[in-house]
Amino acid sequence: MLGREPKYKAVVNWVIENISNGTFKMGERLLSENELSEKFGLSRQTVRHAIDVLEQNKFVSRIQGSGTYVGQNGKTRRPERYLNVAVISTYSDSYIFPPILRGIERVLSAAGYTTQIAFTGNRIDGESKALKNIIEKNTIDGLIVEPTKSAIPNSNMHYYKRLMDQQIPILFFNSSYPELKLPIVALDDRKIGRKAVEYLFEKGHRKIGGIFKCDDGQGHLRYSGYMEGIIEHGLNVKSRSCVWIDTDDIANLELFEDYLFYRLEGCTAVVCYNDEVCYLFTALCQKRGIRIPEDLSIVSVDNSDLATVGDIKITSFPHPMETLGRKAAETMINMIENPYFDGNCLFDSELIERDSVRECEKE
Repeated sequence: MLGREPKYKAVVNWVIENISNGTFKMGERLLSENELSEKFGLSRQTVRHAIDVLEQNKFVSRIQGSGTYVGQNGKTRRPERYLNVAVISTYSDSYIFPPILRGIERVLSAAGYTTQIAFTGNRIDGESKALKNIIEKNTIDGLIVEPTKSAIPNSNMHYYKRLMDQQIPILFFNSSYPELKLPIVALDDRKIGRKAVEYLFEKGHRKIGGIFKCDDGQGHLRYSGYMEGIIEHGLNVKSRSCVWIDTDDIANLELFEDYLFYRLEGCTAVVCYNDEVCYLFTALCQKRGIRIPEDLSIVSVDNSDLATVGDIKITSFPHPMETLGRKAAETMINMIENPYFDGNCLFDSELIERDSVRECEKE
């Protein structure tokens, strides 16, 4: 038995060898403990000890909630410092964006950074133009970006990967491109969808429909939460009671009036994607003589001015807006200073009750 290497050494030697021969790149994420355990036929405790040894010798770095990465503190910081952060947003004037951008700019300015802002109009070609401009100028320390139509295939991934190769930290806000696995600061959309159903269920509603946006990740997450709530409470909702619309549909919602009400027929309550959709849908209800909340209860998301400007004040989950913007800027500064900073942050939200939901007699 003399001279036999401890079992953990197999993992240590394998990682060091692959770093030395260039197979593992600086900043690359290492296999998880479970994956290493399976690969080497070792217990997780033994693998964890191997990772401890590698970390102590500065071959790898651990990031809580993220994983283990090659190198001391993982990625190396870019030597150039421009004190300039680029921000790409879909819109400049939609109701939640001015407060978000204001929060970002104030924090960055206080920290000595300038802010370079571009808008995509929620168009992929607009995003492409903004990213190309950033890459060509090459004068930023970080990028804060709201993705364009994040739930559908996007042809701009190569631009993001190029920025990542240049060690420029990228932070998404509101939504993200899942395939890039980059940090995000956003509302916890899945949780909000579930809480909306829970609230309506507590109010006695059993036939709860939904209107969701199909071309961004927020819509999909809110739908996922909605379905979790439906299943959790054993509700039997018809599949047609969920209506999917896209960005262009919202601008012309009246064209889909008959379709909307056909799909939502029989529902006593509806979860709306956001206040903009809710405001437009409420107008269509009034046009048809559908009383809110007597005939139909509505819950929305964002708690913007649109929730209170109509005759019916809408029950809505607040979006953190400026707080989210400040958090995104603070996170970006931390990511610039420490490339392994975990930038993920999801905001919870508590419903603001108004006049759009009634107590429904429980079935």
